[in-house]
Formats: sequence, structure tokens, C-alpha cells
Amino acid sequence: MTELPPRSHYKAGCLDWGQATVTLSPQPLRQPSTTSSPHSPAMTSYSGVALVTGANRGIGLAIVRSLCQQFSGDVVLTARDTAQGHAAVQQLQAEGLSPRFHLLDICNRQSIWALRDFLLKEYGGLDVLVNNAGIAFNDDPTRLHFQAQMTMKTNFFGTRDVCTDLLPLVRPQVSKVGLTVLSRIQARKLSEQRTGDKILLNSCCPGWVRTDMGGPEALKSPEEGAETPVYLALLPSNVEGPHGEFVLEKNVVQWEPGVELPAWLQLCGVL
Repeated sequence: MTELPPRSHYKAGCLDWGQATVTLSPQPLRQPSTTSSPHSPAMTSYSGVALVTGANRGIGLAIVRSLCQQFSGDVVLTARDTAQGHAAVQQLQAEGLSPRFHLLDICNRQSIWALRDFLLKEYGGLDVLVNNAGIAFNDDPTRLHFQAQMTMKTNFFGTRDVCTDLLPLVRPQVSKVGLTVLSRIQARKLSEQRTGDKILLNSCCPGWVRTDMGGPEALKSPEEGAETPVYLALLPSNVEGPHGEFVLEKNVVQWEPGVELPAWLQLCGVL
């Protein structure tokens, strides 16, 4: 098995202009009970659970924060580093929020299965999934072919494995999902295989965000970058779409020749 390079060689988190976000939307919003405990789900009045991958900092952390404020159920923050994950949870607890933490390395299938088993045991399923985890190399001397290999392993195949193992947990009539081309394929399969479940799958771009990956010159704060993923995650349960689309700034975008793209793509060197 190929190991990830030392953490100093790359930046982990959300790819601020490239990584699509998978979101599975929840049941209609409702106010939490004051007697509920985020660490004892069996004792709460909720069956709902939202999960965010790669959420110990940057956009992922901002998404968890927003979901804790708006989603009517438990929110699970995941990270592949236990210490950083717990530190992120403690930061949000200091803000009066109550996320849960679970270890997740999306490049490790055993880690994904452990998370799957946790969700089944604690909640019996899943309502919201935001695939935010990813890596990007930054001024790294590592050989280019190795960078490409590790980037694909994490950002594409890792995300694919998370979807493969967690999408079957998604409860019907409550959900929405995405990852550009991969999301279109999965959306078509969902439409064919779970027609009556009303699961919508979409990919989205948070924009150019001031994170470790995006850099200090980026145009958006992490909170602003979290707006579109959270918007998709909290769509009403009775909507028909969007489904199998790419969403930018809360609007469906068609990536076709001649389509005008955002100016920030040129500013950040993508075009």
C-alpha cells in the first residue's frame, strides 16, 4: 500500500476550487430538544445525522459549524488525525455547539467500514454526507507522478469508496448528494435503483477560499465557502432538484464550451 507523504509535504482539507462536495440533505428543519445529548444519540429525540469528511479545519470546519447551527440532528466531524479532530470539536464546543467526532481516513477502507458500522449502530442510517476531504501538494519536491498518484488516490478514489460504502445507508425521502463526473454517474444510478427514495445527488464548488490550500489571497472566508455545500445539504425534503448537477454560488452551472466562468478562476491561476 502506498503511504501518504509526510504532512509537511502537502495540505489536507477541501480543494478550494476543484473538489466537488457530496451532500445528502436532511429531513425538514426542527428545533432540537433541550434534553438531547450529542454524545448519547439513543437518548435524543432525533434519528437524523449529518457527517462531514476532512472537517478539522478550513471549509470542512465551517460546514460543520453551520450544520450544528441549522441541522436538526447530530453532526459528526471526521478527520484522519485524532488529535486534530478532537481539537476542532473542542473549538466548536467553546462556541456553544455540540458536534461528535469520528476518525476517518478516506484512503483506508477499514477506516470507512468502521465509520459505516458506527453510523448503523448509533443511528441506523445516514441523512447528510458532505465529502470535503482532499489533499493538494504545495511547492513540494516530491516527484510529479507520485503527487498525481496520491492526489487521485485521495481526492477521487477515496471519495468514491466513501460513497460506495455510505450511500447505501442513506434514508429514503430525505436526501441529496455529489462529485462532478462521478456524481453524475452516481446520480443516474440512484435514479435507476432507488427511484422512490427522492435522493438528490449534486456536486458543488465552494469557490476560492482562504484556507491552507487556497492561500491568503483567496477571495472567500471559510464560512463563505461553506454556504453552497450547506445550502445543498439543507434543501427541503420535498424538492425535485437539482439532481446530478454542478452547483456554484447556489446556482446550477453547465460546464460546456462557451459558458462564461467566474473571474476568480483566472485570478487563482486555474485558467
